[in-house]
Amino acid sequence: MPKIQNRENLASPAGEYPLRDHALTILESGLEAIDTEKVLRKKLTYKQGTLCIDGQDFICHTADRIFFVGIGKCANAGAEVIEEILGDDLTEGIVVDTKTGVFKNMRSFAGTHPLPTERNIEASKAVVSMLEKATEKDLVIVFISGGGSALLCLPHQMNCEELADITKKLMEKGADIHEVNTVRKHLSKIQGGQLAKIAYPATIISLIFSDVPGDDISVIASGPTVPDVTTTEDAERILAKYEIRNICLKPNCEIIETPKENRYFEKVSNLLILSNRDALKAMKETSEKLGYDTEIVTNILTGEAKDIGEQIANEKVGAKTCKLYGGETTVNLPEGVFGEGGRNQEFSLSALLHINDDELVVSCASDGRDNTDALGGIADKTTKEKAKANGLDPGNFLTSHTSYDFFKKTESQIITGETGSNVSDLIIKLTK
Repeated sequence: MPKIQNRENLASPAGEYPLRDHALTILESGLEAIDTEKVLRKKLTYKQGTLCIDGQDFICHTADRIFFVGIGKCANAGAEVIEEILGDDLTEGIVVDTKTGVFKNMRSFAGTHPLPTERNIEASKAVVSMLEKATEKDLVIVFISGGGSALLCLPHQMNCEELADITKKLMEKGADIHEVNTVRKHLSKIQGGQLAKIAYPATIISLIFSDVPGDDISVIASGPTVPDVTTTEDAERILAKYEIRNICLKPNCEIIETPKENRYFEKVSNLLILSNRDALKAMKETSEKLGYDTEIVTNILTGEAKDIGEQIANEKVGAKTCKLYGGETTVNLPEGVFGEGGRNQEFSLSALLHINDDELVVSCASDGRDNTDALGGIADKTTKEKAKANGLDPGNFLTSHTSYDFFKKTESQIITGETGSNVSDLIIKLTK
């Protein structure tokens, strides 16, 4: 079943504007390539007590018990495959996603994202309680995906609302994911390698699906099983940079250090299973089949969505060209402005103001939700014409940060629902 649910409505009439049809085909191939269930079934096998992960063997039959922890917006999909593969050899597990799942030997928790609530804390306490039972003879398999920083939430010396407020203010002021997660680690009792410390001395295998530009595994879901190189001084510096420490932190709130002792990580294998590189590679192959001169420009794109959208739209490229980008931009909201839309729709709206009629730009959230029910918006000639016909000024919508409303009114939103994947954002620029 195709990932893009409204493709028929988005397709250009009688193929009049083939760029739009081609962009949707290219995007569909990228989303298929990062489908969590398909990726795990391809890369994992389990035979006679040996778990083979992407060609690397792990002996499981010597373990007294096998525990599983699934974290993030792809956790349910990952847990389903793991439970099916391990069967009755799986002792117990906990899955923390944005929605509940149904499992035989695992408990399922539905937390909130992007900001944590008490539901997330309840789930995180259950994870701690289970892992504290683990011994040196046990194996813990951890599945980590995007959204895990919010879903796996156990704050130190503060309540959930206070931590959510800090996270929200950092995002609003334009802090990037590395900065946000550095602060999260040092306000948490479970992130920044602390999950590995809780499960110590058990053996840990972490299967990591990256949603972070550059694939730094210590940043993905705030690195619960990864040694952390950041310090309390780094967290303090970020809070000072965005001028929120005195606003958000109570005087008695301690910024804590993450585990630095090597012993907690000697029996931990952190395996990067999937990233946006996989999506971009599939998209490049599809684009070339469609006849485009194709380049993957970068998979670590960052910056203000409005500025980067304009920059990419203004780049001069040759005819029949496809430029592909992966990464994660940010939106710095002015004080008191609360628009609707996400960085991807804002990116595309900014690009719309600068592209020519023989060009197309689209920026997409790979998890299917650009802070709304839309994955992203299409910037092309068709969108321009619909805006003009409806008397819509794209610049006004960009200024008010209401990109969602603009693309909805121009019927240029891409709708997928939750895609079952999360590897940061995917951006396409096409020319005739």
